[in-house]
Amino acid sequence: MTILLARQVSVALGDTQALQGVSLAVRPGWTAIVGPNGAGKSTLLRVFAGLQRIDAGEVQLNGRPLAQWPVRERAMAMAWLAQQGEASGELTVREVVHLGRLPRLGLFSTPTEQDEARVDQAMADAECTAWQQRRLHELSGGERQRVLLARALAVGAALLLLDEPTTHLDPPHQVALVRLVQRQVRAGTTVVSVLHDLSLALRADHLVVMDQGRICAEGPRDDPALHSALVEVFAGAIRIRRIDSHWLAMAHLED
Repeated sequence: MTILLARQVSVALGDTQALQGVSLAVRPGWTAIVGPNGAGKSTLLRVFAGLQRIDAGEVQLNGRPLAQWPVRERAMAMAWLAQQGEASGELTVREVVHLGRLPRLGLFSTPTEQDEARVDQAMADAECTAWQQRRLHELSGGERQRVLLARALAVGAALLLLDEPTTHLDPPHQVALVRLVQRQVRAGTTVVSVLHDLSLALRADHLVVMDQGRICAEGPRDDPALHSALVEVFAGAIRIRRIDSHWLAMAHLED
């Protein structure tokens, strides 16, 4: 079953061709999009979210052209976490997470017990319950990132699009996020994430390697051809090694 489908998608950002005829089918599970800076990863994710106009091609969500989805219906079907979230605001943490329920509630409906339970669970999953009454602008970068992740989880969407979700997170919370994503997938959520940390990306079910606005390779995390493509797009600066049950991407320094 294909959740998201891009067919020959091209996007120009000014004089830069950010995407060049990209075709990709996203299926259930966790897909990580990786590649060097400027590869087009975040642009592709924004295209999937319906936040980036395309110059050519087509995008489908659940077999239906994305352009035909009403905005509210689309907002209930997918949740989005931007690479750089809001850094200011007088809303409390709980109020920010509650914004994730807006697609289902609308602006003037009163939250139900089910909505409150969803908010509670989202904050618990993102580990931000303890400071739910603090203001967003009072938080550190890592704390704020966990709140914005909780807001995305509160939507209760079947599809999560996460652009650099580990930004500002320390190593323990990066690991916690990976485990959270894996739990979400086991519960039936499809996750597509852009990640710079290749070792974290190698925990995903499926990886997509991009460079210069194109997809160079895709496949399961154990695929040797995928590993070779990763080494190539990073110009030999990394090596992929298996340690215990996990693949790691390690810097390769010439003697």
